[in-house]
Amino acid sequence: MELQQLTVLALIALITAGFGVWFQYIPGRPNKIIPWPQRAPFLGGGQPEAHAWSRFHVRYYPMTLLLIAFEMEMMFMYPWAVVYVSEGIIALAEMGMFLGILSIGILYGWREGAFKWQ
Repeated sequence: MELQQLTVLALIALITAGFGVWFQYIPGRPNKIIPWPQRAPFLGGGQPEAHAWSRFHVRYYPMTLLLIAFEMEMMFMYPWAVVYVSEGIIALAEMGMFLGILSIGILYGWREGAFKWQ
């Protein structure tokens, strides 16, 4: 990028950040002190029962790994759909291998009982 373009970009970033800071302190806005019930956690406004750093049972970890496997599958399927139009059968074979590897992980989780909720 040229120096002029970088200068314009930096100027726009500074104006945007300055507007955000200024918008917090507009005169005439109501008092910013928010009462406690509105600042409570989003889970129905109730108090948390356990500390955030508490330990979880080991049975939740395989479920988490399976969730990540499904999420990775979907994350790669969207761009693959665009590439498939231009690449054709090669892209189809590559996605088949990818889904096969993920399927092995899902089958392993199924065998270990990760899908059984207790």
